[in-house]
Amino acid sequence: MKIYRLALAALILSLSSLAMAEKPRLFVTVTGSDTQDRAMPLVLANQALDQGSEVRVLLCGAGAKLALSDYEAERFAPRDITPVDLLQRLMANGATVEVCAIFLPNTGHSAEQLRAGIAVASPAEVAAWMMGPDTRLFSH
Repeated sequence: MKIYRLALAALILSLSSLAMAEKPRLFVTVTGSDTQDRAMPLVLANQALDQGSEVRVLLCGAGAKLALSDYEAERFAPRDITPVDLLQRLMANGATVEVCAIFLPNTGHSAEQLRAGIAVASPAEVAAWMMGPDTRLFSH
């Protein structure tokens, strides 16, 4: 009887740890200056989000221009959408999108020029998130 109780307790413990497991996480950095270099990481981030991952996007360098409210990105085939469209879809579906902490002070732009929903990243918070369990990294 004692063995059955121990086995039952072990089973309950393993099932509860499965239930508490975090969903996969994807951390994406977008730095490219070419439209395709900006779009493809965002296409993959949207796919990961659709498949149940938690997604966080960091826009740096030339990629951070996507965060500027007055920036008009070029359209690409075959869907005739822009990287900004992909970015906005990510945000609408719960992804976190931020610009690198060094972007604004080194470009002369201000936080008021960022698209709604895009914040300036905290390096300490981003690093902690990147190091979290089940986090995959994608950079381009």
